[in-house]
Amino acid sequence: PLDERFQIDIGDYRQPNGGIIIANPNAPTGCALPLADIEALCQANTESVVVIDEAYVDFGAESAVELIARFPQLLVVHTLSKSRALAGLRVGWALGQHDLIEALERVKTCFNSYPLDRLAQAGAIAAIEDEGYFQNICAKVVATRERMTSQLRALGFEVLPSAANFLFARHPQRDAATIAARLREQGIIVRHFKSARIEQFLRISVGDEEQARLLLGALAE
Repeated sequence: PLDERFQIDIGDYRQPNGGIIIANPNAPTGCALPLADIEALCQANTESVVVIDEAYVDFGAESAVELIARFPQLLVVHTLSKSRALAGLRVGWALGQHDLIEALERVKTCFNSYPLDRLAQAGAIAAIEDEGYFQNICAKVVATRERMTSQLRALGFEVLPSAANFLFARHPQRDAATIAARLREQGIIVRHFKSARIEQFLRISVGDEEQARLLLGALAE
C-alpha cells in the first residue's frame, strides 16, 4: 500500500509475511525508495524473501545490489526491456546469494514461460556490452524527464517525483479522462487509469524531445 504521498511506508512491512515484492521505482507512480529504506526493509524481514524489482532503476534510483552481500534473503531482479531497449526479447536477470539462486534454479522450469533462445542471448550480450549507448539513452531520458516535469508544472499539473522513464501527473482543474481522450484525437497516447484514487492521474512516457514538444504543445492549447 502507498501512503497519501504515493510513497511506501516501510513500517507496513514490519509484521509476519510470506515474502515481499517491491518495484523500485514504483509503477505507475515512478517514485523510488532510497537505499536506506530497502536496507531497513531487509533488516526487519530476515525470515522472508525480499524481492526488489529494479526494472526502471537505471533512470535515477539507487540499486539494492550492493546490499546482497549482507542479506541472504534479498533477491534483486532487473529487465533489459527498459534502459537496454530489448522489450521484445523478454531478457533479464536475478542477483542474490548462492542459496537463493540455487533455489530458483531448482524450480525455474515450473514457471519460466520465456526460455531464452540464442537470438535473445546474443541481443542481451550486445546490449550489455554497449555501455556507451546505454549511458547516452539514460542521460537523455533523465534530461527530458526533468524538462517535462518543469513544463508540466508550469501548466498547472501536479507531477510526482519520478526516477523512471515516465511521469505520473494530474491537473487539479481538468479531468484526466478528458485530457487523455483529446490527446488521443491528436495521435498522442497517454495512459489513463480508472482505478480509485488514481483516476485523475495520467502516466506519461518520456519520449524524445520532439515527442515532448508535441505533448506539451497539445496540453497548452
